Amino acid sequence: MKIIAVGRNYIDHAKELNNPVPEKPVIFMKPDTAVLKDNKDFYYPEFSKDVHYEVELVIRVCNEGKHVSKKFAHKYYDAIGLGIDFTARDVQSELKAKGLPWELAKAFDHSAVVGELIAKDQITDLQSLDFSLQKNGETVQEGNSKDMIFDFDSLITFVSQYITLRKGDLIYTGTPAGVGPVQIGDKLEGFLEGKSMFTCQIK
Repeated sequence: MKIIAVGRNYIDHAKELNNPVPEKPVIFMKPDTAVLKDNKDFYYPEFSKDVHYEVELVIRVCNEGKHVSKKFAHKYYDAIGLGIDFTARDVQSELKAKGLPWELAKAFDHSAVVGELIAKDQITDLQSLDFSLQKNGETVQEGNSKDMIFDFDSLITFVSQYITLRKGDLIYTGTPAGVGPVQIGDKLEGFLEGKSMFTCQIK
């Protein structure tokens, strides 16, 4: 199982980080050791002093696929969930300044929270999914799938041109505006269509 993640997939988030709005999806990877599930605690890494939350819709790949055409893309994912792409922002800024890849800032252990996954056929409208993140009981991020620059099917099509999709892979589809830092003692809770999908305590 691999994690394929999408950067800058919401215009407002690209602008808040002073990044250009992409013409093609911005893709990076996380290893399977990044997964943090079952509402487990997140332990603040020693190598960063500025870890940020980024709440994202997550889709689960259900078929192996390469060069998937747009009209068949919907057949390659079967469940939707919510997760967090934890980012060591200070490490990322240092790497970007040197023109280096982001992996150390994005792919570290337990940097990919994933909550419950809901079967796609139980969701009425994939094009208008409300989601949000609370930190210590206050809403800090809100988004809707209709605001994605590249929708689920477009991401499946694009990624599969380069990387073979396999059953069980997870695609993190980008974060809306409102990202920010976490501190030890914080509690994060993600909601999809008003339903709590995960909790995560920062230790």
